[in-house]
Amino acid sequence: MVENRVLPRRIVMMGPPGSGKGTQSAILSEKLGLNTYSAGELLREAAASGTPEGNAIKEIIDKGNLVPAEYIVNRIEAKIIEPENHKGYIIDGFPRTLDQAKVFEEMQQKPFFQKNNLAVDLVLLLQVPDEYVIDRIIGRSQCAECGMLYHEKFKPTKVFGVCDNCGCKEFTRRADDTYETVVSRLRNYRRVTAPVIPYYEDKGLLVCVDGTGPIDVVSEKIRKIVGY
Repeated sequence: MVENRVLPRRIVMMGPPGSGKGTQSAILSEKLGLNTYSAGELLREAAASGTPEGNAIKEIIDKGNLVPAEYIVNRIEAKIIEPENHKGYIIDGFPRTLDQAKVFEEMQQKPFFQKNNLAVDLVLLLQVPDEYVIDRIIGRSQCAECGMLYHEKFKPTKVFGVCDNCGCKEFTRRADDTYETVVSRLRNYRRVTAPVIPYYEDKGLLVCVDGTGPIDVVSEKIRKIVGY
């Protein structure tokens, strides 16, 4: 057993759509007392800000185009440099392309980041087979009242058709949670995001995690890696 080892505190969570990145990031955030940031949420926040950069991002998103890596990294950098995040942070689902990974790396080489030890020290890759992802996504639903998430197979309501949290009997499903859309997203993940995996593996930062099984089982696997 290694004594006094430095525990990772600047974590990137990767994995295919439906692998549980958001769920496990939230659990890590609570356990470690760190903020977690999703690139998608940061871009939507910027688009609604009304700033010149925010307006530029909104225009790109509204046209259905990919937001350049620099814009995304700028939003992440703005969060990381905040004093509250100097103790660590968690980034959910970013970088998604090799270009984003390289721009992100350039950001981490800035003097301020090096001086304050803010560079990423762990990349967790949740690995799940395609059929598992498809099963997870097309069975998802959400309480229309409180937003509680459910799954008809993996996390059903205790009483059929009734939200455990608020008792609401109405549920919604995302319009893109269909078999065809999920298969398309998985193909895109293999084509665009997969090249990021060897990039971080070469840097010695990547640790793979079996993302199948119940949430608490996967969380326990991550706990043993992170050491909280």
